[in-house]
Amino acid sequence: MRNTWLSRAGVGCALLAAALTLLVVAGWPPLISYDDRVARGLHPYAVAHDGVTGVMRVLSDWVWDPWTMRALAALACLWLWRRGDRSRAVRVGGAALVASGVQQGLKALLGRARPVWPDPVDSAYYAAYPSGHAMTATVVCGLLLWLLPARTPRAVVAGAWAVAAVSVLGVGFTRLYLGVHWFTDVLAGWLLGVAVVSLAAFRHACPGRSPASPRADGPAR
Repeated sequence: MRNTWLSRAGVGCALLAAALTLLVVAGWPPLISYDDRVARGLHPYAVAHDGVTGVMRVLSDWVWDPWTMRALAALACLWLWRRGDRSRAVRVGGAALVASGVQQGLKALLGRARPVWPDPVDSAYYAAYPSGHAMTATVVCGLLLWLLPARTPRAVVAGAWAVAAVSVLGVGFTRLYLGVHWFTDVLAGWLLGVAVVSLAAFRHACPGRSPASPRADGPAR
């Protein structure tokens, strides 16, 4: 059942991301118009409220920055490796690398321009599509949730999911608020991130065993 759910989630998000990419490349007017409305609706507020904008920059550039997320993934890999769970250590590290490669490859291939403002509140480099912040946060938060031990108390699991949801949705909003991404850039990052996490966790899940449980033969001693 878990394998089926993971495969469907991964394939579904990958297909949606592919369809979204085609629409962006084709410049589908309703989608481009929506991107523009969202951007123009947020930017005046960002310009007028320096304090809020400053908080958004700290969250985007430090708390939820892709390098912060990659550092968390690296720590998770080290922890798994030290306890003998090398299969999942490789999966986590591999997923983080795949996510980075996919996002940079698409940016180079599509070369989508970022929003341009006469009075910008932040700056960003490279192409816009997909959002590296949104994709990296989705991948790392998803992987950390996958690594939760099977017997983790429900309250802790609920708290972890809440933190992950706030981080993934929050970083997407900060990128829109700061005027450095279009909404479809962020949406593509989320979809691609879910697809990568599902791929990483898929083969490790099996009936009767949580994907987050220790290896059957126990950690190396």
